Amino acid sequence: MKVELSSEKVKSDFVKKVEELSGQNILSCYQCGKCSAGCPSSYAMDLLPSQVIRMVQLGLQDEIVNSKTVWLCASCLTCSVRCPRGVDIAAIFEALRLVVTRDKDKLNYVEPSEITAEQLEELPQIALISNFRKFTG
Repeated sequence: MKVELSSEKVKSDFVKKVEELSGQNILSCYQCGKCSAGCPSSYAMDLLPSQVIRMVQLGLQDEIVNSKTVWLCASCLTCSVRCPRGVDIAAIFEALRLVVTRDKDKLNYVEPSEITAEQLEELPQIALISNFRKFTG
């Protein structure tokens, strides 16, 4: 994967929004990897939690949006407890879910009555919950 970096990406509205919603300083993470090492869901993720945090730091919104990692996070807080810098990674993942579901160009609001039984079985529950929060706050 080729990644092009720029100061515009690193200082983008995406990074600012994630920091605002999560209440975390994204740059506090120095990539020790303890979050990824302790994550009980990491075996199923396409990106490790530490990789997602680095991508946020670099403003790589498209790569994160196309990843399934934030939807597989169980919000068990193991990552946050293990972080030596006190970064609440679970809060950052929740912020990322909110950013993705609020992006009106990518996803549309879903009415609960329109979700079929097959979709309920297939969709991650955290995605549904975040979708219903789309127009709050």
